Amino acid sequence: STARNNLPQPRHALTVRSQSTGVLPCAPVFLHLEARAMTSPLPPFDWDIFCTVVDNFGDIGVTWRLARQLEREGHGQVRLWVDDLASFARICPGLDPAQDGQWVEGIYIQHWHETLPADVIPAKVVIEAFACELPAPFIERMAEQSPPPCWINLEYLSAEAWVEDCHGLASPQRVGKLSLNKYFFFPGFTPRTGGLLCEQGLVAERDRWQQDEAGLAAYWASLGLPPKAQDELRISLFTYESEALKSLVASWSQGATPVTLLLPMGRALPDVLCGAGLESAIGTARAGDLLQAGQLAIKLLPMTSQAGYDRLLWSCDLNLVRGEDSFVRAQWAARPFLWHIYQQEEEAHLVKLAHFLDHYLEALPADDGQWLRELNLALNRGEDCSELWAQWPIHGTLWQQHARSWSQKLLADGDLVTRLVKFLESRI
Repeated sequence: STARNNLPQPRHALTVRSQSTGVLPCAPVFLHLEARAMTSPLPPFDWDIFCTVVDNFGDIGVTWRLARQLEREGHGQVRLWVDDLASFARICPGLDPAQDGQWVEGIYIQHWHETLPADVIPAKVVIEAFACELPAPFIERMAEQSPPPCWINLEYLSAEAWVEDCHGLASPQRVGKLSLNKYFFFPGFTPRTGGLLCEQGLVAERDRWQQDEAGLAAYWASLGLPPKAQDELRISLFTYESEALKSLVASWSQGATPVTLLLPMGRALPDVLCGAGLESAIGTARAGDLLQAGQLAIKLLPMTSQAGYDRLLWSCDLNLVRGEDSFVRAQWAARPFLWHIYQQEEEAHLVKLAHFLDHYLEALPADDGQWLRELNLALNRGEDCSELWAQWPIHGTLWQQHARSWSQKLLADGDLVTRLVKFLESRI
């Protein structure tokens, strides 16, 4: 179609811009972009993505996945602007925080600070991630382009009903005597929203991983653990601080079922160790340690890449996650999960949680759904979770089945990138 011909060229076909003819495909060339000399002119970009790092990993986790998916699936050259490269490097080991601009995995990473590069030319699509506010000089350069870039405000994920009405709406922006449209793009859980980020082949890769018993044994061995015992639970935990965690950890320690907790080093560590009665280890605990408290073994893990975190989620029986990025990845893991949502003023986060649970629990029998709703709410209210956790043997098997069917349902209308490209077809 004419609209599709206006989309960015595949990643292996470099493009040139001409004032008379616009974008033309060149002969395919295969280059390792990371090997480009930094003094070489940058190619024209099809996507500019701006991100400010919030809470260390949440916002940058989402935008880094988006950038890589766009590039890998052939939607054009991507430039990612990030204000905090040191935090970004913790989930992107190939990144050098000391460099102002660099190629990583085929993406050009630009340190975003007050001064723009003098020769910067906005890409055909400019994504403002999570209302991070583009720099005014960049917006001025966007307005000077003919045609101007398509400006997308990629919003936070929400299951609230109003999102469907706002998704795709244009917001006119005045830039001097010129005007630009900024479009709101809302990730979500229904066909009338932007969907969720999910790379092509991710589900197939997950299924291969989860069905490979020898591979799973090797994975556990790489973490210094034996193969999972038949009656054992393996749980990953990447949450915020919470009094509720202490009660959960105490339940795992004092229960009848052996539990191994996979705990990346982070904010939840003190509460977990307190709940296990291991307060004395708070100041000395290090990645790689294996701590024991009753029936609970706690394996402390270093921060890992996003691919490494996916494999952790795929391997565990239950995942406790937080924010947005780990929340979405837990759904693709097709395993039971609890969502520790970021706390907001006036308990607005509990409203968002309730709307998500309305979708997530819809297909479950009433008793199972009510138990799971109460467990999520107790975790997010900081309440004692021990009595609710005691009902895991009653509900856990059905929850596992539901987690797999839920992940299949989410892709019925396409992933976020598929929907985003379709949205842009009539606007570029």
